[in-house]
Amino acid sequence: MTLPTNIVIIGAGSAEFAENTFSSIMACERLRGSTLSLVDINAEMLKASRGLAERINREWNSNIVLRAYPHHREALEGAQFVVSAIEVGPREELWRKDFELTLKHGLRQPYGENGGPGAFAHAARNLLPLMEIIRDMETLCPQAWFVNFSNPMVRLCEAVNRHSKIRVVGLCHQIYAGYVMVGAALAQDLGIEVPPELNGLHAAPDQYMAQYQVRQQIVPRVDIRAAGTNHFTWMLSIRDRQTGEDLYPLFRKRLREMDPAFEPLTRDVFEAFGLCPVPGDTHLCEYLPWVSDPSTRPWEKYDIKLYDWEMMAAVRAFKQNRLESMANGELTLDGLRETDSEGALEMIENISGGTTHYHPAVNLPNAGQITNLPIGATVETPAIVDGAGIHPVHMGALPEPIAELCRRELTVAQLCVEAALEGSREKALQCLLLDPTARDIQTTKNILDDILVTFRAYLPQFWK
Repeated sequence: MTLPTNIVIIGAGSAEFAENTFSSIMACERLRGSTLSLVDINAEMLKASRGLAERINREWNSNIVLRAYPHHREALEGAQFVVSAIEVGPREELWRKDFELTLKHGLRQPYGENGGPGAFAHAARNLLPLMEIIRDMETLCPQAWFVNFSNPMVRLCEAVNRHSKIRVVGLCHQIYAGYVMVGAALAQDLGIEVPPELNGLHAAPDQYMAQYQVRQQIVPRVDIRAAGTNHFTWMLSIRDRQTGEDLYPLFRKRLREMDPAFEPLTRDVFEAFGLCPVPGDTHLCEYLPWVSDPSTRPWEKYDIKLYDWEMMAAVRAFKQNRLESMANGELTLDGLRETDSEGALEMIENISGGTTHYHPAVNLPNAGQITNLPIGATVETPAIVDGAGIHPVHMGALPEPIAELCRRELTVAQLCVEAALEGSREKALQCLLLDPTARDIQTTKNILDDILVTFRAYLPQFWK
């Protein structure tokens, strides 16, 4: 049975995101006959993505109606799903500026993408174009699901949840970092082969394959239930899928026995709070108040790695060139059938087809799935997906100290959204002062002023 569906992908010129997303959709037999609209403001990148999609459509006999548009408004009429990975770029260049801007004021952010002043700048730049899409969806496809992959995940989903009636789900693959950590710790107990080059969960090209190999072995063996906020979730249970055995005590023991250099911040937080956080040190560090002290320099103790902006820009260029080569027929399509849409396909296929799917991590408004976090705030839990929509799994209460850490981050996220949408410097300052990195009011004021001046072209709402 086929399920012709109207799907729009915004940011379709992004080599990795677009390739994974539309190749997964086009490989799905149940979506044969669907309409797939590719949208990107970069004409050259959109042309390459369209060329690859046309080749896939032809060689795989996907029977997809393909369209391409330079602006989202042209594509939205009648859409049922809008999948978005927009980014005001160039990504690496702006991220580096976010980090270096605060450094010159004496504040070293741990990572600078989803927490710290960098997260405020990152979110504020993306919120206006995001909400432009949402406002057009309200007119052209008000019943569509908006599937968001952009970061900072919580802040962007908060904007849609609190300032629109459009249904939004945020998807992130970070739950699998938890699986890799469990796989590495329980390797001997469960017969998991861990490549010798695996040294942690950092997002680095030299770690991708090793992490993937462990992930592929451990996911069929173990079920992890985690809850919290995006990039700040906590493992509530770890069970053997075959026997139902509680593996948490063994995981705790084995993790203590591992090389102390393996995710040391995660392990200290685990010991202090009793539950293991999921995302690995380089994401976890963004939400904690103990990682940016200039006197103790904890980033050195924990070996907190920065995003390698130059390397990742080179990787991005390589992937773009590879996409163009596949579009031109210079490379085979081998491997594309095994690509992972990171949840987009699962949402589309099961909602449109009325089938049932369990997904390990989705970002949705809190309707009580985490009982001691604010109602309406964007939280991350497992969910059941079916023809009636996306239903979060009830996880109960987090331990109160962990809930307090999450509540603070949710307040920071809400203030960031309100500041960016209203152009309010007062709320922007409050957002930065509540952030775990804040040390001094005047320094925080100076950082905010510098952000608003440096990124004035992206933040006109603050200059009215």
